[in-house]
Amino acid sequence: MGIVDDFLAVVTAPLASFSLEPWEIQLVHLFLAVFLLAAAFAVYLMFRPQVVYLVDYACFHSSFNSPLVRAPKSTFIEHNKESHSINERSLRFISRLLERSGIGEETCLPAAHTYIPTYKYCTIDNTRAEFELVMFSAIDDVLAKTGITPDAIDILVVNCSLFCPTPSLVDITVNKYSLRSDIRSMHLSGMGCSAGLISVGLASNLLQVAPRGSRVALVISTETITPNYYVGNERAMLLPNCLFRVGGAATLLSTSPVNARFRIKHLVRTHASATDGGAYRCVFQEEDDKGNIGINLSKDLMIIAGRSLEANITGIGPLVLPVSQQLLFAFCLVARKVSRTRLKPYIPSFSMAFEHFCIHAGGRAVIDELQKSLSLSNEQAEASRMTLHRFGNTSSSTLWYELAYIEAKGRMCKGDRIWMIGFGSGFKCNSAALECIQPPRDNNGPWATSVHP
Repeated sequence: MGIVDDFLAVVTAPLASFSLEPWEIQLVHLFLAVFLLAAAFAVYLMFRPQVVYLVDYACFHSSFNSPLVRAPKSTFIEHNKESHSINERSLRFISRLLERSGIGEETCLPAAHTYIPTYKYCTIDNTRAEFELVMFSAIDDVLAKTGITPDAIDILVVNCSLFCPTPSLVDITVNKYSLRSDIRSMHLSGMGCSAGLISVGLASNLLQVAPRGSRVALVISTETITPNYYVGNERAMLLPNCLFRVGGAATLLSTSPVNARFRIKHLVRTHASATDGGAYRCVFQEEDDKGNIGINLSKDLMIIAGRSLEANITGIGPLVLPVSQQLLFAFCLVARKVSRTRLKPYIPSFSMAFEHFCIHAGGRAVIDELQKSLSLSNEQAEASRMTLHRFGNTSSSTLWYELAYIEAKGRMCKGDRIWMIGFGSGFKCNSAALECIQPPRDNNGPWATSVHP
């Protein structure tokens, strides 16, 4: 208090010339002290980070009159056989992979992938048509659910890794919905399956620094499948053909808690390109020796994903775990640093911090490894497995299908905590911690015809 007393003495010194009574001087001191505290509190309120809320979300799901095509395993294999670009050895590999993939018979592919030769129909017009079908359906759904009008949207973030047309996907969306001319917008590309959480983080940051009055951000997460069909015979590049399917999600974020369904508690991003030698190329778009373009998935992908997850846990653990788990994790981390023996890393019990888990449905091996590493029960990993089975790997939108599954099963309650974990090229591991404010009022989402509570 010495500094405050000195400041008040300096400020009130000129008042001495007015011959104020001692009690009057004390009253002035009291007024200035209260004023300073009020001013400091006002400055704190102005500059503190705002809480960002997830108002609601919607996932695309195909209907009977959709131009998308259901892709049973037998049909997929038969199409590859008739295309004559895949040799017998690759066909046997595809058959074995699909049997072990965890993908079911209801996933969807764009119509272009049903024609022969496929590459002739992977045109930019067909690709735009896929994006518009998927994302306009999801956006219409989320706007209808929330009652938010397009002119209320202040920020737009679109992520689609492999399709970057001109005009951009942002421009397509702005044109379709006649969004405001001063909207702050951007398109993220090349971020892979982790782009969904990256986009949520970006939109949250933009909401923090947006001009006063800006409250709503729309985030669009998808991956266009039409132009990304590999026609060669490299096994590592055939994997995406078998795993990736059509899907997308639209989410609305806001700094206002009015009608919000979730509170975004934490967002933690981990990027391994600079520290892990194999991480940069473990998911890599390139040409094979015949000039065919595809995505090469490294055989070390699961090892790199495990290391990235460990680094991400180091970041999010202290934010969500109880003190006892934090101490055990810190002790093990220090012991591994100073010990010459290779101690097994301690994985905290995240079941003490979260009621629900949404693990990126990249493939059965990814889900198996994370379930084992995090010691999750079959029920805790169920949303990921069922999403892979019903919709396939829909890239950056898979986490929202998983969240919708948990809600469709009637498992979400007020106050429940959710951990979303996404992986992507680069290599990246991203986490989001959400808290449920209000469960869904109905089950009209992508699982409406597949799940009964």
